[in-house]
Amino acid sequence: MADAFIRGAERAGHTVTRFDTGRMKIGGCIACKKCFSKGTACVFNDDFNTIAPYIEEAETIVFITPLYWYTFTAQLKAAIDKIYSLFVAERPVKIKESILLVCGETDEISDFEGIIKTYEPIYKLMKWENTGIITVPNVNEVGDILKTDALEKIEAMSAKL
Repeated sequence: MADAFIRGAERAGHTVTRFDTGRMKIGGCIACKKCFSKGTACVFNDDFNTIAPYIEEAETIVFITPLYWYTFTAQLKAAIDKIYSLFVAERPVKIKESILLVCGETDEISDFEGIIKTYEPIYKLMKWENTGIITVPNVNEVGDILKTDALEKIEAMSAKL
């Protein structure tokens, strides 16, 4: 899904920076409210401090994730929670729009309601325009997404940004 999004966005002339939070070390936010007190987004030095400057400069943020227990993966959720640091510190963020792309093993579209209900207050609080949500059911094994038209939809969506 990420590769399809990037292809479309780059074809449209956009610069894309990708962060795979599942491979990063990002601890959970503990709401200490010491954000930026030591010059970085979080006083606890983890990989979110690498991501934060890019979030401040981005015009669009895209959350791409498999569905885990009806919501975001823990690793991505930790990064999302630490966006709190930008909010609390009243840092200027240039993001105007956000997108959610999610696939899951389930064949029940209603199983995606949890992640959508978690995503909605995030973009509303941050005053981002929700540019789109694409949910892809029945992705059980590597390659299953290729049996759907989801990648074409994602690429087309990002090409229109």
